[in-house]
Amino acid sequence: MKNLTILLLTLVFGFNAYSQTVVSSSSGNAFSGDRTNEIKLNFANLIALGSIEIGYEKFLSEDTSLDLQLHINDRFGYNSQANGKNYKTNSVQAAMNFYFGTNPNGRFFLYPLAKIRFGEFEEPVDGGIATTNMNAFMIGVGAGFKWELSESFAFGPYVSIARGFSNEVADRFTRIELNGGFSLGYRF
Repeated sequence: MKNLTILLLTLVFGFNAYSQTVVSSSSGNAFSGDRTNEIKLNFANLIALGSIEIGYEKFLSEDTSLDLQLHINDRFGYNSQANGKNYKTNSVQAAMNFYFGTNPNGRFFLYPLAKIRFGEFEEPVDGGIATTNMNAFMIGVGAGFKWELSESFAFGPYVSIARGFSNEVADRFTRIELNGGFSLGYRF
């Protein structure tokens, strides 16, 4: 977990340094003020599932952004941990958000994504514990809407669908996974 956190922070700060060079060399500033960074939390899944999804979004232009997320206690879809089932999984996700429209208070966005999940799923079977290796690479697409409350705060719903490339996960669950939530972000 420590190595994953270090990797994520290195990617965020490295990309931030690169993209500031790109933004400063473009003509004019298309952003609302100088707030081209956003940290966010999916509070819906935190409340409903106990899954912590934190993200960092770097706006490259007025209409595009890079979105990096860390999912702690990530679950496959919205499966429960009831009846002795236990997810010991985490994941990292990268997406490119494309915003549409000119509404100053909120806009629709679409995004392709890539996600890597790692860990195990345990469940009781015939008096013992069956373990499924959840390591998987996934690609997918998503959509959402983000309201901008002020220059500093944004929130909104989103949903995504992804296809996994792990036979072991597909044998226990399915190759297709639905995810969604409601995030609250702070821009700086």
